[in-house]
Amino acid sequence: MTRLHEQEKDQFKKLFEEERVERPEDHLRVLEGFLSVERHLTAEELAQLLAERGVRLPVDFVRETLKLLSRWGFARPGRFDNGVVRYEHRHLGDHHDHMVCLKCRRILEFTDERLERRQVEVASRHGFHLLRHRMELYGLCADCLREREKRLPLVNAKAGERLRVSEITGGTAVRVRLLAMGLRPGDRIEVLTNAGQGQMAVSAGERRLVLGRGLAQKILVEPAE
Repeated sequence: MTRLHEQEKDQFKKLFEEERVERPEDHLRVLEGFLSVERHLTAEELAQLLAERGVRLPVDFVRETLKLLSRWGFARPGRFDNGVVRYEHRHLGDHHDHMVCLKCRRILEFTDERLERRQVEVASRHGFHLLRHRMELYGLCADCLREREKRLPLVNAKAGERLRVSEITGGTAVRVRLLAMGLRPGDRIEVLTNAGQGQMAVSAGERRLVLGRGLAQKILVEPAE
């Protein structure tokens, strides 16, 4: 545990004494496990991590401790695009934003002073006093991008991707149907929604198209850029 983490542990213990929190030793075990890893954790993941180290605590207790950590400013909860609550360290004086990979779910932290200054400038221009902000960028990480096939069925594309239709398979009937919808090889499209099941929506120019997964499977696409 780093010196910073030792300081935070000492601060946490003092707050326990002041607030007369029950089961302080178990709460401290949760804090130690939380501080020992540098990644965004769910309550379930942290409970599993503790169990692997011989500390078995109910998930509900771990979750309540994480909520306590958040309330006292030691942790920060975040709901990314899938709605699952993940907790990260909240060190004093530290600020960063996030890039989230939509394939492997990896969360990358980054800082950019130019972006920070720009946000303050934009807020000031609108007469807005900026207190805090959160930036989340969604896409594909470098590892997933390298593994990804250049050409793939549209059904496998992620929401937000901008693509070019390279080929339509499945025979004449499919091509005629898509042509009637206004979609043909060479068209540039953007994936609006794709939940991994059911219909998906794309845009082609100013048109919105809703496609079943079977039909989207027959449309081969590649990056537009």
